[in-house]
Amino acid sequence: MPDAIHVHAVVPERALDLDVRVPDGSTLAVVGPNGAGKSSLLQLISGELRPDPGLVTVHGVPFSGPVRHVPPHRRRFGHLEQRPLLFPHLTVADNVAFGLRARGTGQAEATARALAELDAVGCEDLAARRPAALSGGQAQRVSLARALAVDPEVMLLDEPLAALDATVAPELRRLLRDRLAGVTTVLATHDLLDVVALADDMIELGGGRVLARGPVDDLCQRPSTPFLAGFVGVNLLHGTSRGGSEVWIGDDLAVAGSAAQPLPPGPARAVFSPAAVSVFAQAPHGSPRNEMPAVVVHVEDRWPAQRVVLDVVGQRIAADLTPQSVAELGLGAGVPVTAVLKATQVTLHPGAHPQAGDGARPRG
Repeated sequence: MPDAIHVHAVVPERALDLDVRVPDGSTLAVVGPNGAGKSSLLQLISGELRPDPGLVTVHGVPFSGPVRHVPPHRRRFGHLEQRPLLFPHLTVADNVAFGLRARGTGQAEATARALAELDAVGCEDLAARRPAALSGGQAQRVSLARALAVDPEVMLLDEPLAALDATVAPELRRLLRDRLAGVTTVLATHDLLDVVALADDMIELGGGRVLARGPVDDLCQRPSTPFLAGFVGVNLLHGTSRGGSEVWIGDDLAVAGSAAQPLPPGPARAVFSPAAVSVFAQAPHGSPRNEMPAVVVHVEDRWPAQRVVLDVVGQRIAADLTPQSVAELGLGAGVPVTAVLKATQVTLHPGAHPQAGDGARPRG
């Protein structure tokens, strides 16, 4: 599939050095911690930020570079952000028609298209209202209709559901999936549900660079970095394979598990759920399980379980335990324990990220 977007850009003042491709008609999710460069990437694509040096192309045509820069208002792009940013003095219909009118479309044709787009997002009955009379979910639907009315070549989504009530977000997520089918889309988000529901591929940004990339299913099932492991809610231990079905964490700790095929010698990683980890004051010994000496880093109050974050040979993992277990074991920062998990609950994968030594820092 040919690339619709190619960003090969450096922006020294923002410490950006990116090489990102988006296949035609696909949706790319961009994830990473705050300050990683997600918004800057969207600004490079939209034209709000210009590379120096570098090049941004759309369907092979240079849009930003040392010779040519197409300003944002001349790019046929749709943009949906956390805030709908509707014009308060215009009706809903006129808001949706605004982009068409700005491009020279006649009033009657622009209004007809606006009403059609409002109907497609379930808001045709709101056409005569002003934005102040809309709920947050309605305003975001109208904003989506406005973006799609201009037949965008590219759609940019910057945390479009972050400000919505949890009861509204799933419905709008389904609407986005249906309405953006076949539209080249770049989605910046902190929400795994957005990624799984909307995206084909995913990249992780960190420090202005791409740290991981691949199909969504692959990165969710086989996260390659600590951030991705935390993002999808699993534990990740990086180590070395000596060949077979174990990953060695340091020189003395081997974590056994299952792999699609025997691991080749070299970098490898073990992935497992926080729910799969048991914690004991003393090593229980017995049947096929991994026993890992650990030290409690901290305990997070959650419901219905409590999350115990552990240090295992300099890497962090999480265990989800009942409050009763935490109390009986007297768990707190600095307490030495043994973390136990069955080999059948661990999946092993070859390869490791070069910056993986920080260990997984699981998130909720």
